[in-house]
Amino acid sequence: MSSNRSFDMVVFGATGFTGGLTAEYLAQHAPANTRWALAGRSTAKLEQVRTRLKAINPACANLPLLTADVSDPASLKRVAESAKVVITTVGPYIHYGEPLVAACAASGTHYVDLTGEPEFVDLMWLRHHATAQKSGAKIVHCCGFDSIPHDLGAYFTVQQLPRDVPLKVEGYVRAGGGFSGGTFHSAINAFSRARLYAKTAKERKNLEGTVPRTIGAAGGGVRYHKALGSWVVPMPTIDPQIVKRSARALDIYGPEFRYSHFVQVKKLASVAGLIGGVGALFTLAQFKLTRDWLLSKKSPGEGPDAEQRKKSWFRVRFYGEGGGKKVVTEVAGGDPGYGETSKMLAESALCLAFDGLPAGGGQLTPAQAMAVPLMKRLMTAGIQFKVVE
Repeated sequence: MSSNRSFDMVVFGATGFTGGLTAEYLAQHAPANTRWALAGRSTAKLEQVRTRLKAINPACANLPLLTADVSDPASLKRVAESAKVVITTVGPYIHYGEPLVAACAASGTHYVDLTGEPEFVDLMWLRHHATAQKSGAKIVHCCGFDSIPHDLGAYFTVQQLPRDVPLKVEGYVRAGGGFSGGTFHSAINAFSRARLYAKTAKERKNLEGTVPRTIGAAGGGVRYHKALGSWVVPMPTIDPQIVKRSARALDIYGPEFRYSHFVQVKKLASVAGLIGGVGALFTLAQFKLTRDWLLSKKSPGEGPDAEQRKKSWFRVRFYGEGGGKKVVTEVAGGDPGYGETSKMLAESALCLAFDGLPAGGGQLTPAQAMAVPLMKRLMTAGIQFKVVE
């Protein structure tokens, strides 16, 4: 692929908030010989991004700009055929993501995104997994805070446990910081499409077939966790699904693997507020009038300033056990919604472009596609993976 592609990677959506941060990360950290480009709808806005990148790294002064739009399949085909890897931050993905997935799958081009939308991930598996398998394209969703710390963290935890025995892992998430307008829009749209998602998930499950291991939930509801010193609440995100799909695909997870995922909450009163707040958002998202009102409260391009991002952080603590052994591990870093997310996305693309991964395409989880090479990259970049006890 590398001999006939103009670029190692293209950032699609570089004029958006997170796309711009991803481009800034590449400007600072990509190897000097990396051939990369910016893509988006507006050449004028892309030029503004390039000017900003030039101030970070003068070598970006001549960064190529590619005009492409999700409503123009021919433009996406040109982008996909020009690159080894395409990075996209253009969401909500259920509305805007499929044309680029289709172009990359058909072109044999690796693809990474930031989605945390379960329906989108399952639909892309149903519609484009087989094509990507044939072309060799690795389609890797959820390459930001959803779901790399949890997917690679669970993999790291399993590495510390005995092989070929039943394993159980529980993940507990704490974070401080804001979330993007894009994340908010994706969540509200996902809530509004809950029935459609249930249908899509069932269709995928029926087609996937069985694997030679038992995969399930570790169990546990709302409770006080003495070791963590906090209440824990089951976290209804895409992350447990991604972890369990990695376990379906990889033998390291043993003959039986169970995983559950929780958010830590300090006070019991906050537990009720969290559950009530999510329930209220879910209810309001079911009706167009109230859904539109919610979406009007935060623009998809909004995000906190650099000072706010510096104060943000995350920590995911994993408790694993199996074969008579117990282990506690941790994945931790800075601003989860922006700084670390753009880092994870960019390093995922660099890993796919340069790290000589095994051949084979299709829709893959981050752990399934990159596992140890990506973990090493992220640790070098400042994200902690460590054994606590």
